[in-house]
Amino acid sequence: MSTNLHIPKNCQYCGNLFTARTTTTRYCSHKCNSRHYKQIKREEKVKGTLQETTRQQANPKPEFSPTDTLANKDFLSITDASKLIGVSRWTIQRMIKRGQLKAVPFGRKHILARHQIENLFNQ
Repeated sequence: MSTNLHIPKNCQYCGNLFTARTTTTRYCSHKCNSRHYKQIKREEKVKGTLQETTRQQANPKPEFSPTDTLANKDFLSITDASKLIGVSRWTIQRMIKRGQLKAVPFGRKHILARHQIENLFNQ
């Protein structure tokens, strides 16, 4: 269906004068339409990033330290004990093998009593 409409309009992207064949045409070409769409999407992304940044600055996350939760435990896994002392897991395993620490199997893990770790430093 063709129309005999010839409506003079200004392009919403580049501002050039063009003749529209429909009442809903907003751009002078497909290129202007694509560029304006990309510009809008780019501005939305920047606006979203700025809002996220201001939201993070307004509500900072509390600092999480793994030693805070480990300080309250009476029994520690080998990984937890290594984090608490600040050594590798292998160091804890070597200490168990040498008999400096006693670990009890618990399922697939080995558990250490916290007082053993404290006794290492109180000797």
